[in-house]
Amino acid sequence: MVTESSNSFLGRLGGSGSGRNLLISVLGILLVFIVVLGIYWSAEPAAFDIKENTRSKLAGLSNEQVVGSASTAALIRVTETLLDKPGGYLSNDVMPPGLYLDNIPNWEYGVLIQVRDLSRALRENFSRSQSQSTEDPDLILAEPNFSVDSESWLFPQPESEYREAIGFIESYLARIASPGSGTQFYARADNLSTWLLNVESRLGSFSQRLSASVGQARINTDTSGDPAAAQSTPAQSEMIVRTPWLQIDDVFYEARGATWALLHFLKAVEVDFRSVLEDKNAVASFRQIIRELEASQRTVFFPVILNGSGFGVFANHSLTMANYISRANAAIIDLRNLLAQG
Repeated sequence: MVTESSNSFLGRLGGSGSGRNLLISVLGILLVFIVVLGIYWSAEPAAFDIKENTRSKLAGLSNEQVVGSASTAALIRVTETLLDKPGGYLSNDVMPPGLYLDNIPNWEYGVLIQVRDLSRALRENFSRSQSQSTEDPDLILAEPNFSVDSESWLFPQPESEYREAIGFIESYLARIASPGSGTQFYARADNLSTWLLNVESRLGSFSQRLSASVGQARINTDTSGDPAAAQSTPAQSEMIVRTPWLQIDDVFYEARGATWALLHFLKAVEVDFRSVLEDKNAVASFRQIIRELEASQRTVFFPVILNGSGFGVFANHSLTMANYISRANAAIIDLRNLLAQG
């Protein structure tokens, strides 16, 4: 009886060991699957062709391209990419692998900032003939939807709000493509300059944040140029600005997403504002901005974002990105000067 009990106990022990091994194997396979899926989801979407996208969005609406259709169609496609890329929208994920990914959610936020800016420009500038004209009813509804918290995971859900905004933008596109609707997109130098001023501000901020990856001693120029200027509280005349180590890749991918979206918007704007740019002899300046932003989208071959010193042994991806963004920003300043000339 003792022998039988011992054999029974050993059998149960062996069975338990097999169960543990099976459980470990399943967990290992699941972990590998999650890691591989996370790598796949972290791939940045490829660029798309503006002219082909415009033709696709106008299919069934108009046989020919109308002013404003390229920019509006680009806004729709960029937002669709934000939601429909591999893995979908990840910024508000609460389950792995989206939970532990941070590069692509920061990329998404950079894209979203540009979507919000262009949506606001459509509502306040491009769709209105003057400051006293009425706002477009669809664009009034689209802009607040884009402003929903990007990390909200319950109510309201960003995905549903952004898709609803896409519907409003599509309605606006259908109406500007219809000759009898009375809806317009106004391609004027002042409208373009107003939007570019906001773009200039965004790029300037990215340039500063990216450059702070290695730490900088900066002179305080907050009130320079105006003897009567004042600020709320005193500030030091010189300060050390440095991006925290754990946030360096976050800033990089946010800038990467913003420049990806902006690159498409600028290519679309070049189509819609072609006559304005030619009249101001600014086509070459505009294309130079696009060229700099295209360089910012080159493939990053190293698996992590390096933060070497400016003249050190290792690369500094943030400084490289800051260089392209700064050059694009300088070209935008020159372009706005051209647009302001008679």
